[in-house]
Amino acid sequence: MSSDPLPPEITAVTTLSSADAKWVQLQKIDWKDQTGKPRVWEVAARKTRGSSGIDAVAIAPILLHPTRPASTLVILQYRPPVAATCVEFPAGLIDQGETPEAAAIRELREETGYEGQVISISPTIVSDPGMTTANMQLVVMEVNLKEGDAEPEQHLDDGEFIQRVVVPLDELHDRLVQFTRDGYAVDARLYHWAAGLDVARKRKW
Repeated sequence: MSSDPLPPEITAVTTLSSADAKWVQLQKIDWKDQTGKPRVWEVAARKTRGSSGIDAVAIAPILLHPTRPASTLVILQYRPPVAATCVEFPAGLIDQGETPEAAAIRELREETGYEGQVISISPTIVSDPGMTTANMQLVVMEVNLKEGDAEPEQHLDDGEFIQRVVVPLDELHDRLVQFTRDGYAVDARLYHWAAGLDVARKRKW
């Protein structure tokens, strides 16, 4: 019988040079502002961007069940940069030669076990543009379920520990607020999406 996983723990934080980094590098941007004044900006850039020019996808899964309310699926995953378990959409980097649609289908299956169809994909959007060159596309996918379907098996990589949580769409915003009260860190992209749903549902401007 396998033992329960240990709680994650940060054991050291050290300075890393760009030359020694596998995934990111620190760059200096020399630029001129709107008055012509020379300025400098520091930025973290991914080393893994492929020919598509897009780093990653985030997936908004819509779970449709014959007798249950329309729901979405969020994941809980420990993230060392914030030293906390984050509440996020399923997401991942786009492999070389892979389309964003194919990456979304693959990542949803790997991280959650669910399979669905792409119904919409966003333009390329940026993440934290004051600090990083990282960009992504948001892919909305429908997952059609049947009565009696069991929760599918995940296909996680070694070192991945991901929990799945199904949340009715009408409850998503309030559940995310509760997650923060319980000590979790909520990913900004997920919260913004949930806040948009909540505003659309409650406000009649």
